[in-house]
Amino acid sequence: MYRKYIKRILDFALSFIALIILSPIMLIVAILVRIKLGSPVIFKQKRPGLNEKIFTMYKFRTMTDKKDKLGELLPDSERLTKFGKCLRSTSLDELPELLNILKGDMSIVGPRPLLVEYLALYNDEQRHRHDIKPGLTGLAQVNGRNAITWEQKFKYDYYYSKNVTFFNDIQIFIKTFGKVFERDGINQSDEVCMEDFNGNN
Repeated sequence: MYRKYIKRILDFALSFIALIILSPIMLIVAILVRIKLGSPVIFKQKRPGLNEKIFTMYKFRTMTDKKDKLGELLPDSERLTKFGKCLRSTSLDELPELLNILKGDMSIVGPRPLLVEYLALYNDEQRHRHDIKPGLTGLAQVNGRNAITWEQKFKYDYYYSKNVTFFNDIQIFIKTFGKVFERDGINQSDEVCMEDFNGNN
């Protein structure tokens, strides 16, 4: 009952309320992104969601478009500014995903939406992460975020896909605030972002 009906009702209601309350903050962040990083302010990227259906995910931009002499984008570490790092460490860059939740592409709690190119690399167990909608936060995010390995992350995603309950969602939701304030597990080791997933050994 909760997984099929109530979860979506709560997602819609809470994301709608959050967008109203956080709209002033989102406006300020949007203005700062435009000033410091230029346009577009919103970063859009295709991600797989429920049943591997592709949707467009929204985030605030955190990188510049700096390119090398050949016209190729520079590595992430060279394009991510101090301001961009601040947005990521505080998770402010993810606020536009509330629109994805409102639309029904995402849920408040669920496995984080990953890159489309990873779909071909999952094993049978890992593919179950798409049995449910991706989330703004999830079990892996409150248990290490980007500081844990891909294998650990997928184990958490699989467990959650089989144990979607109101109690579990409340626990994850509450723990998320603590992790954000602590800025815990933002990056893996000294890397700017989580390293790419290259498949299973």
